[in-house]
Amino acid sequence: MENPMLGRGLAADGTIAREGALERVPAAFAPVVAAARARLLPFLDDGRAHSAYLYGSVPRGTATPGVSDLDLLLVLGHRPTEADRAAADAVEAAINAAFAQVNGVGLLIDSVDEVLSERERHDLGFFVACLCTPLLGPDLAERLPRHRPGSLLARETNGDLGPALLRWRERAAGTATDAERRALARSVARKLVRTGFTLVMPRWGGWTSDLQRSARLFGHYYPERLDQMRLAAETARHPTADPAVLRVLTEDLAPWLAAEYADRHGHKAPRP
Repeated sequence: MENPMLGRGLAADGTIAREGALERVPAAFAPVVAAARARLLPFLDDGRAHSAYLYGSVPRGTATPGVSDLDLLLVLGHRPTEADRAAADAVEAAINAAFAQVNGVGLLIDSVDEVLSERERHDLGFFVACLCTPLLGPDLAERLPRHRPGSLLARETNGDLGPALLRWRERAAGTATDAERRALARSVARKLVRTGFTLVMPRWGGWTSDLQRSARLFGHYYPERLDQMRLAAETARHPTADPAVLRVLTEDLAPWLAAEYADRHGHKAPRP
């Protein structure tokens, strides 16, 4: 099992260090990032957007061609509209069609006011400040607080597993194809691994976004659930349509994890 005393992703002052950088983008993904920049630049040029960011495995330097996604965030100067979402969908589709090395493109959109709001200080604000790498425009991290790996951060980032579990069960009842089942399994698995990690984050005292490492660190504190969390981490990377796997994740691991999380950290503050 991994030594929990290894590097913890912290800056010298004990706050969580920003985890990605453009210079870490693997060579295979450099043309994808260049295309994303070109596709998003018009949003800034015409004043719709304030800034754009990369996040995930690509700016962390751990992306695998044909397996990894390209994850993007576009921060608008206004609350996103249906037209903005349609424009974002078009960007996703264009990049996804042009590059075989990405296994899907996700472009989140939000507003400057939301990123900087007090209620998002430990969720969306943390996400931008610590997990996002600037791609275009002014970096909002300069206007955001630093974060420490405590219980408040755990609660506000992943203290919403109970409501998510209800949505997963509803979605599972409506899945009709293997592709839909794999997409659901991947979404469920990622959320469970991240929640499992933030459950133990304050005790470990650091941050990682690596799913395999997250599962191992979780297992240091909950060895009796390690096999299930390893299954979740593997499913996040290589999703399966096997209903038995989804049942283990949603009917065994997730309910236990939601209860344990609420007991240790409480529930995430409601959002409008």
